[in-house]
Amino acid sequence: METLSYETIIDAPLEKVWDILWGPETYSEWTKFFGAGSTMKSDWKVGGKTYFLNEKGEGMVSTIDSLDEPNQVVFKHLGMVDQDGNEDTQSEEVMEWSGSFEKYFLIDFGGKTKLHTEVQVDKQWEDHMNTGFTKGLMVVKSLAEGVSLGSV
Repeated sequence: METLSYETIIDAPLEKVWDILWGPETYSEWTKFFGAGSTMKSDWKVGGKTYFLNEKGEGMVSTIDSLDEPNQVVFKHLGMVDQDGNEDTQSEEVMEWSGSFEKYFLIDFGGKTKLHTEVQVDKQWEDHMNTGFTKGLMVVKSLAEGVSLGSV
């Protein structure tokens, strides 16, 4: 398991960046580089359930390990979800990465926001994560700053 980190400075307040990260209209915009039609469903409770799903309804089941809105959220990944909604948190494949974290920190930087993200992944997913986060955070930045990217 490796920890990858990404950071960008966004010329917008914390609350606006937070809303773009987690708002249903904008979440699928910046996460499209991980998979088209990505959605997130959460009860926004520490220890509750959060689902990161693709357009087929498949993906990951996670929990919020730590939450201090709009400053930080830490997701702990628990397992997989199939398109029928069945959760797998016990298979050998899942146990290899279950408990890995995905962290988002938003820091007020003189009226701007420093967005720092960290994700723990197996080496085989490194390129996918690098592409997803690099391009995705560019979209977050452009949405928050009201700048058009054209086609990324």
